[in-house]
Amino acid sequence: MLVIRADLVDEIVAHARRDHPDEACGVIAGPEGSDRPERFIPMLNAARSPTFYEFDSGDLLRLYRDMDSRGEVPVVIYHSHTATEAYPSRTDISYASEPEAHYVLVSTREPATHEFRSFRIVDGVVTEEDVEVVESYMFSHTGADDVPDHA
Repeated sequence: MLVIRADLVDEIVAHARRDHPDEACGVIAGPEGSDRPERFIPMLNAARSPTFYEFDSGDLLRLYRDMDSRGEVPVVIYHSHTATEAYPSRTDISYASEPEAHYVLVSTREPATHEFRSFRIVDGVVTEEDVEVVESYMFSHTGADDVPDHA
């Protein structure tokens, strides 16, 4: 299950709407080992295409170096589909190389609504997962006696 803050969902959807009719793409980084998406990082779709996305290789290298320096990993890798449902294409599956990441797809094919879905993609096998949208990570998952690990 992907647990994600509402403000991050809003950022992803807004990015997808801004870049429509081209696909939008990006990453939400989080602390290594936490499975908690925290830092929204919109990326440029180097392909500038309505049917395909591609991270610029130089931007991707800088992103991974930055995440490494912060002790982060790509918890969510997202992109949009502009004319089809929010489901990974064969190309999406073939490029999925982060088995621990949540692959989020947003469809902007309908102007007034959007689809927001999350998948795990491991060795070419796609598994859809539930998405829980929360206002804060404090108390999500662990119960009311938990304490936040960030002030």
